[in-house]
Amino acid sequence: MRTSIRRSQRLMALAAVAALTTGLLAGCANDSDDDSSDNSGGGGGGDGKITLTIGTFGVFGYKQAGLYDEYMKLHKDITIKENVTTRTDVYWPKVLTRLQAGAGTDDIEAIEIGNVTEAVQTQADKFVDLGKEVDKSQWLDWKNAQATTKDGKLIGLGTDTGPMAVCYRKDLFQKAGLPTDRTKLAEMWKGDWSKYVDVGKQYMKKAPKGTKFVDSASSVYNAAVGGASERYYDKDGNVVWDKSEGVKKAWDAAMTVATSDMSAKLKQFDPTWDQGFANGTFASVACPAWMIGYIEQKSGDSGKGKWDVAAAPAASNWGGSFLGVPTATKHQKEAVALAKWLTAPEQQAKVFAKQASFPSTPSVYASLKPQADTTAYFSDAPLTQIFSDSAKTIPAQPLGPKDKPIDNAISDVGILQVEQKGKSPEQGWDAAKNEIKDVLGQ
Repeated sequence: MRTSIRRSQRLMALAAVAALTTGLLAGCANDSDDDSSDNSGGGGGGDGKITLTIGTFGVFGYKQAGLYDEYMKLHKDITIKENVTTRTDVYWPKVLTRLQAGAGTDDIEAIEIGNVTEAVQTQADKFVDLGKEVDKSQWLDWKNAQATTKDGKLIGLGTDTGPMAVCYRKDLFQKAGLPTDRTKLAEMWKGDWSKYVDVGKQYMKKAPKGTKFVDSASSVYNAAVGGASERYYDKDGNVVWDKSEGVKKAWDAAMTVATSDMSAKLKQFDPTWDQGFANGTFASVACPAWMIGYIEQKSGDSGKGKWDVAAAPAASNWGGSFLGVPTATKHQKEAVALAKWLTAPEQQAKVFAKQASFPSTPSVYASLKPQADTTAYFSDAPLTQIFSDSAKTIPAQPLGPKDKPIDNAISDVGILQVEQKGKSPEQGWDAAKNEIKDVLGQ
């Protein structure tokens, strides 16, 4: 997801492939982590112009796709300045502080999916109701739902999404005696991520020397839990992570991987994970749309035509953000107009064409075309069809204010205890539980 530190690390890692990868993933338009950015909340741009500031993290792709320049040509009185913070864990606390102070915010603030529920539940009065300004039917219903308050206020307009697929190495699958056709594989694991794990067991029976089926147990967990109808919170806002059927199924699938020989036991976005792509250490990975460019970069020229993409066992989402307009801005009308324009279907398609950030506006899905070299790299897989089919069927998942730290506790504490330190699944669960108690102040 454009989520947590892992998301930020991914964003920084992909600066070299901005022309291919997801905007989420390409470095920074402004390398300031925080202090060097001017978050003055707008102000006169000189010569009678209005300067609109946009606070973002990582790379949203607007500058890279030329959208700021295009908008300024269309609106001669507007100057746009993007204030970029690399890390979301640095960015969001500062946004919260400025929202509470009622001053110092940018005219437009990006909101990451892991923070949107906190914004909805605790900061809604600090944001303009954009639902009154747009045709909400332009966006996926579940995307709108994530940024909508109980009384119907829409505090953010959807940018990208992270629909899921499975990326795999055809050459390694063939050597292991498995089908390489993406349609056949999709049928083999259709319906449940545990079936994907079952394919992994088959792979390991004849695995090419030095290879594993999957990169990590955490990737299986993230993919599975991202498609659950309920995970850490229920629809009433109650914390239910330890009772959630979605969490249990995802945990069980991850534990099967963690306690077997099918995982390369790598931590995603660490240097060793990057090396795993380059060295062909693992044969498959749960693959949201934004990971396409990452794989292309990290696998390098030697991976061209060896990778393919198949539909995921079940629809799932990992990633996505929103643009909100703080009520404190001095240029509310102009900021709303810019936020609407940047997130409109036409502009989302332009960002996709530049760096493959998958839109949250389904009207453009039929016309999306990945770059030719990306399509060739992944064996001419129908990338747009695979990801759009997933995006359209992702369930509207209840989110909560502590979703991100709960998720991190399970993935980065509980699962790693089992996978990398040899603890039992019970011990891993207890470690995650203790971490979550701290997160929730229990």
